[in-house]
Amino acid sequence: MPILGRLVLMALGLLLAIPAGAGALTLLLLLDPAAQGWLANGALAGLDALLPDLAAGLAPETMLIVLAGLAQALFGLLVLPPVLIALIGETLRLRSLAWYGGACGLLTAALPWLMRGAPRPGGSVERLAAEGRLSAILFLAGAAAGLVYWLVAGRGGDAR
Repeated sequence: MPILGRLVLMALGLLLAIPAGAGALTLLLLLDPAAQGWLANGALAGLDALLPDLAAGLAPETMLIVLAGLAQALFGLLVLPPVLIALIGETLRLRSLAWYGGACGLLTAALPWLMRGAPRPGGSVERLAAEGRLSAILFLAGAAAGLVYWLVAGRGGDAR
């Protein structure tokens, strides 16, 4: 029966941690002046790509493809790190805030770098600074998710 209790705590912790990470990411992106520029430029680029297709009479399925890609990226950034860190932490019976907050933040910040693969050649100082800011934002969002998971399910003693 204690295993069932841990599973319920894990599910509740993840159910609360994932929206907490999403909320932190949204708040951090809205508060950061550089990120506001990225969001505005991205939205304008999306409209520029979509409007000519619609005006040419093409089906609006391109919008669904863009939304599916965005959902996949958000799933990878907001759901996978807390789930992986929770599974590893529960398997190894880790109860440390540093594990859940730090590891989840590091994994969230590292995912874009890992998915990109090789570094881009000819990096300017401005681009490196922007990537560093984005990595810091992702770290804080992941750390917020890890903290919420730790508060709900990670800090309790071994209830097995």
